[in-house]
Amino acid sequence: MESNAVVWFRKGLRIHDNPALDYACRGSTHIFPVFVLDPRYLHPDPSAFSLGSARAGLNRIRFLLDCLLDLDSSLRNLGSRLLVLEGHPEPASVICRILKDWNIRKLCYEFDTEPYGQARDRQVTDFARQLGIEVFSPVSHTLFDPAENGGRPPLTYQSFVALAGKPPDPLAKTYSELPPVGNVGKVELLNVPTIEELGYKDIEQEEFSPFGGGESEALRRLKEVLKDKEWVANFEKPKGDPSAFWKPATTVLSPYLKFGCLSSRYFYYCLHSVYLTVGKHTSPPVSLVGQLLWREFFYTVAFGTPNFDQMRGNKICKQIPWKDDDKLLVAWREGRTGYPWIDAIMIQLKKWGWMHHLARHSVACFLTRGDLYHRIYSPISFGRKYDPDGKYIRHFLPVLKDMPNEYIYEPWTAPLSIQKKANCIIGKDYPRPVVVHDKASKECRKKMGEAYGKVGSVEEEEDNIAASESTAMQKRKRRS
Repeated sequence: MESNAVVWFRKGLRIHDNPALDYACRGSTHIFPVFVLDPRYLHPDPSAFSLGSARAGLNRIRFLLDCLLDLDSSLRNLGSRLLVLEGHPEPASVICRILKDWNIRKLCYEFDTEPYGQARDRQVTDFARQLGIEVFSPVSHTLFDPAENGGRPPLTYQSFVALAGKPPDPLAKTYSELPPVGNVGKVELLNVPTIEELGYKDIEQEEFSPFGGGESEALRRLKEVLKDKEWVANFEKPKGDPSAFWKPATTVLSPYLKFGCLSSRYFYYCLHSVYLTVGKHTSPPVSLVGQLLWREFFYTVAFGTPNFDQMRGNKICKQIPWKDDDKLLVAWREGRTGYPWIDAIMIQLKKWGWMHHLARHSVACFLTRGDLYHRIYSPISFGRKYDPDGKYIRHFLPVLKDMPNEYIYEPWTAPLSIQKKANCIIGKDYPRPVVVHDKASKECRKKMGEAYGKVGSVEEEEDNIAASESTAMQKRKRRS
């Protein structure tokens, strides 16, 4: 008697350390590796604030398509293939239909922590069990099961690490072949679509992400990272150059972890293997293992906290009276704040879909005017510290490419003659600052301080930073 199994890929787009795939293969005559194209994430949305769908930018969609092409290639090398289905009216109903049509006895998919995925998976699981289909949904996107805390996740990183321990070992199994795909009947199968076939025909973007998706690329990048054992052992997250772009000062493995092209468990134990070889190494929270644990911590807290992705209705979030100004938000989002360091980072994100973590802190800090943990990222002096010549700014903001070094971070301070010589008139070719940083920062941080009960210390710290920036500016002017 035939025993058919479906492996439903969503994240976890890999062959290595894939418990759902491993379980589906056990005792199965045929396996059906399925990916359903979800219109929520893939179909163009004209109302979206950037090119893409309502929930994903074009770079993320491109990365996903790369992942699917690579997964299909890997499956074909093992005598199988990826069965791509259109997700109308929505993915859950499509999966329910094929479970019945293909006479499936076993449904295997990776556990999803997100609310949308949880609701979708409950619908499919309930339907499958009504048909007597075995459902296997292992935790493998994260190091640990985020549900183990009984809905009461630890709310500090330190308490989480104290509870975490070591994750389960990754599966060591490799495949020479997989059970063949069975009869799909009249179900229409698709090839992995191109970006144009999804409806993105008028793409005017000049530059796309240099980071291609897929398990093969993830493992190649991991291999390159692990070659430099001293770098791995000595990695400290607060350090690194956020202005390095062609050769970033970090692993750039985060998107591969997000799509499950790289197993977080496999990555964790590869790092520990290096630590054992080298001996002395950094520790959490600053080490590379510490970064994996930060990822884990936030997955755990998000899973156990209703409305985690918003302020209102979120019981662990401070209720800060933010100033709503759509024009300022759009200027920040589109890289038109008039602060070159901030704008260059946002343009890199828009073009590449990726930024260095310290760059991310910079733009987040600019949006919220800082945080109350005694870390303020100046939109002027922070970037200059790493890149005094402004090479990063010149690449992502070519309108400023001829601006002299002393004005590249504050072009509005350049005399008109300098602006004309640089072919960049501030207010015409490049915007003036949308806010006066020290004034706007103080006002916004005061509101945050009221929410935290730390008004005095916030104002004193902001005054000190404003004074130090003013002094630095005067020194630069004297030198010029």
